[in-house]
Amino acid sequence: MPRIVQLLASPVHRYVGRPADGPAPAPPGELVAEIQVRAGLGIVGDRYFGKPAHRDASVTVIAQESLPPGVDLVQVRRNLLTTGIAVDELVGSVLILDSGDGPVSLAVRRPANPCAWMDVTIGPGAWRALRRRGGVRCTPLTDGTLRVGPVEVRIGG
Repeated sequence: MPRIVQLLASPVHRYVGRPADGPAPAPPGELVAEIQVRAGLGIVGDRYFGKPAHRDASVTVIAQESLPPGVDLVQVRRNLLTTGIAVDELVGSVLILDSGDGPVSLAVRRPANPCAWMDVTIGPGAWRALRRRGGVRCTPLTDGTLRVGPVEVRIGG
């Protein structure tokens, strides 16, 4: 059964400057058990919530199957880590997730291409290895709550 493995809502952008200088420290509490999603705005409490430049890409999703063992959302800076969902194949679709509080619809707009930071946070070669497997950037179409655990998945057009 598909699952939401982790959720991240971080108020800060940790990957600024040059990757060789390393990321800024992680704030406490950025990994959470549930998130509140708002249509057209993103995830409440996240660094991209309500930012006009990011509204079409305010929620990011990555498949655990794309990552090396032990790597999680803290390293890749995506919002949802899932298993059992081939998210990279969903560009142009609507991903509908229901973790028990009603469906949350996400328009999958484009790939979330990895950057050079991945070689720093995961290890050498990660940037190249994650090409075409770096997750997707989505626009939330509905308000709702998503939680860690089993999730019902539907794909719309």
